[in-house]
Amino acid sequence: MKIMFVSLGCDKNLVDTEMMLGMLADAGMEFTDDETQAEVIVVNTCCFIGDAKEESIQTLIQMGVQKEEGNCKVLIAAGCLAQRYHNEIAQQIPEVDAILGTMAIDRIVEAVDSTLSDKKHKAFLRDIDVKPVAGKRQIVTTGGHYAYLKIAEGCDKHCSYCIIPKVRGRYRSIEMETLLSEAAALVEGGAKELILVAQETTLYGVDLYGEKRLPELLSKLCRISGLYWIRILYCYPEEITDELIDVIAREPKICHYLDIPIQHAADTVLKRMGRRTDQSQLRSVIAKLRERIPDICLRTTLITGFPGETQDDHEELMAFVDETEFDRLGVFTYSQEEDTPAALFDGQIAEEVKKDRQADLMELQQEIAFEKAEDMSGREVLAIIEGKVADENAYVGRTYKDAPNVDGLIFVQSDVELMTGDFVKVRITGSYEYDLIGELIS
Repeated sequence: MKIMFVSLGCDKNLVDTEMMLGMLADAGMEFTDDETQAEVIVVNTCCFIGDAKEESIQTLIQMGVQKEEGNCKVLIAAGCLAQRYHNEIAQQIPEVDAILGTMAIDRIVEAVDSTLSDKKHKAFLRDIDVKPVAGKRQIVTTGGHYAYLKIAEGCDKHCSYCIIPKVRGRYRSIEMETLLSEAAALVEGGAKELILVAQETTLYGVDLYGEKRLPELLSKLCRISGLYWIRILYCYPEEITDELIDVIAREPKICHYLDIPIQHAADTVLKRMGRRTDQSQLRSVIAKLRERIPDICLRTTLITGFPGETQDDHEELMAFVDETEFDRLGVFTYSQEEDTPAALFDGQIAEEVKKDRQADLMELQQEIAFEKAEDMSGREVLAIIEGKVADENAYVGRTYKDAPNVDGLIFVQSDVELMTGDFVKVRITGSYEYDLIGELIS
């Protein structure tokens, strides 16, 4: 039985996909990347914002065509869109044979087998607050030299714009022993960099142990032989403690890189968003991080065009970004998601205004990022190799400042043959926009 997966959305969703691949492989099934050859197609969907929903729907429709015209016998919709809109999918996309909810991914083998034997539409759903699926073998799809380790499921923050608590449930940490076992297996399988992900990593452990245990988890992960880098994503600023900062500064395996999604800087907008910080607190935690870890790379994401955001609010955010000079920054336009409080707020903003404000912020950040890249010239850095540039004595890699797929790259000139996953020392010789150019240090 040949199965094809399409994994959409975030890296947390990708971990779910990789665990489902592991369960199916253990059941003796094979995989293909060719949709015309696949007998079963699984689409792991996303519904975080409008564009993600549209992509998920269009992918299901496209794969439905393969079911009508190709070898596909069964089409399964999994993930967040499937959880949130399982009734609508059943009614409006009849090509979908089965629904697999976010907390039922451990039933993937059952879903495939039962749907193949009985073509009646099936739904595999569980309460979204059940214990998260964990401890399953991951078939890593990233190339093997880095892997994502999901340390918790769900979220308790209930920001006014966010649907995640309604499709992923309340915040539930995964037991530390399970995570350490998963991490060791990933490293044994070839991963040299582990990237810790969750809806919020900084709260890890509060539900299981009554206190934040991310620093302890990090310290124990650092003891794994063969692991070189640990990267932390999705850190809410109000939950960053002195203990966490200390362990990042102290442990050489932990990248001096922190992803802190602040979403905005104007206090009026932050309050309407339901965020737990104000601008003064944001300034304080950023200053502390830079004082205690001078070479730290800070990434953030922003939402522009939130209901009620005035031009003054936008200009305040622009001034904050200009002053703070984040190393990495992404901007989303606000997406009006049904079943969220913000969807009913007064002051909904026209798409054109949202996009104009997004463009303002990205233009400003581009100047900041290009200057920071230029300032790297002459420095020596450690880089992990991602692959070779075709027909050139050059390789592409990442520095500690670059998370996969969201940040920049470094292009390394080398007459020595390098392999994907190699760590090499590089002297920066220049930059091109967001990316660095360097040469291998013998």
